[in-house]
Amino acid sequence: MNRRQMIGSVAGAAALTATNISFANTLTRQSVNAPSLKLKGNIHHSVSQWCYGNIPLEDLAKACADMGIESIELLQEKDWTVVKKHGLKCAMGYATDWGIPKGFNRVENHEKLIADYEAMIPKAAAAGVPNLICFSGNSEGLSENDGLINCAKGLRKLMPTAEKHGVTIVMELLNSIGHKDYQCDNTPWGAALCEMVKSDRFKLLYDIYHMQIMEGNVIDTIKKYHQYIGHYHTGGVPGRHELDETQELYYPAIMKAIVDTGYKGFVGQEFVPAAEDKLASLKKCIAICDV
Repeated sequence: MNRRQMIGSVAGAAALTATNISFANTLTRQSVNAPSLKLKGNIHHSVSQWCYGNIPLEDLAKACADMGIESIELLQEKDWTVVKKHGLKCAMGYATDWGIPKGFNRVENHEKLIADYEAMIPKAAAAGVPNLICFSGNSEGLSENDGLINCAKGLRKLMPTAEKHGVTIVMELLNSIGHKDYQCDNTPWGAALCEMVKSDRFKLLYDIYHMQIMEGNVIDTIKKYHQYIGHYHTGGVPGRHELDETQELYYPAIMKAIVDTGYKGFVGQEFVPAAEDKLASLKKCIAICDV
């Protein structure tokens, strides 16, 4: 499942039964109205709004604030003030109405993309949104080298504005199986692009779910390439569900590796809850990742 397939399709929330005494389900049963989790403060927690598309943003913001989550991300400009009203940030915003397939790897896309980002960067800075997401786009027969050159050419034009306003443009690493033909589908390619752009205001969004599918070796990759990473996303593999014993990654160790690199940015939960009580499931996974 991917972001496009899941937007608006998550089922309504319902309470879990209290019969299972396992640790994971004990956490899941906790009321989202309970006092905030006692978070350690080493991770700045965020959550991707699209995973909870059936929950009104106002309600999601109230629940996240109660849990101690600092941000709701992947929001359009019109929604930034909604989360701010509840004391939250939007760690990652959208700058354009173009989606994943049409990105910076095509020169013919540059005019619109550059105009959209140039217009949104000052607005993001004014609203306290530190990052704007971007995409390479699909290859469609374009070589990896040509894709790099084209992306760098377009992104370099944005860097003076991004640097002036202190907003980071972040390109997401996605798997090219679910997002068929997506070009920025591996960390070395993304790191090469960062070297070509040559600005601290261009970084990668390392999506742990996507890169486990494409590369594996997650912890070593984070250690090797952390200087190019400006944001992280989570998700269980397989299925993009909870970060618990149902999937193959051990998230506490991954989060510890991220903290050990000195990373001070946000980690965005981007798993699609399989549990009926989706907000309680979110609380459980925040606890798992809080190292």
